[in-house]
Amino acid sequence: MRVAVVGANGKIGQQLVELLKGDTAHEAVALVRKEEQQQQWQEKGVEARLADLEEPVAQLADALAGVDAVAFTAGSGGGSGDDKTLLVDLDGAVKTMEAAQANSIKRFVMVSAWQANNRENWADELKPYYAAKHYADRELMRSDLEWTIVRPGALTDDKGSGRVDIGEHLPAGKIPREDVAHVLLGCLTTAGMVGKAFDVMSAD
Repeated sequence: MRVAVVGANGKIGQQLVELLKGDTAHEAVALVRKEEQQQQWQEKGVEARLADLEEPVAQLADALAGVDAVAFTAGSGGGSGDDKTLLVDLDGAVKTMEAAQANSIKRFVMVSAWQANNRENWADELKPYYAAKHYADRELMRSDLEWTIVRPGALTDDKGSGRVDIGEHLPAGKIPREDVAHVLLGCLTTAGMVGKAFDVMSAD
């Protein structure tokens, strides 16, 4: 399976690309915004394509040509304003769905956020971010794509433990990005994951 990792220069995206690179059953296609990022992946032997989530859908569709699945790991980042959150986390995600559909790509795995599906659990300072994730997830669930939505807790750069808790209503917590990347790979390689949406946290 050729998997396009959207946001391959992000911390989760980088780790997912590396996992796919090391998996003989799969091939990663890294989607990045900058030429230097593209060159860095190519030097590692990974096919990399330029794609900007603020571009028209047609250009994103060109970047997704020839792949079998999409893993959406992109995000506007904590230092960006609400405008970028809207354009990347919401509109960029929806445009990626439309680009996948234009290429007849069915499998789509989305990185969302813990309890993005439940407004009562949104932190006040993060409401624009949560709203973007909430409605991007809803659009994905309404589509004809074969979707899985992964809602991780607070992300850390700690070493992954390989142990996670998965459920629809997990209490707030943290999870290393490395473990999230492994969960995404698991969603792509494990039968029965289509149509699933869940929180994921570190576990003991």
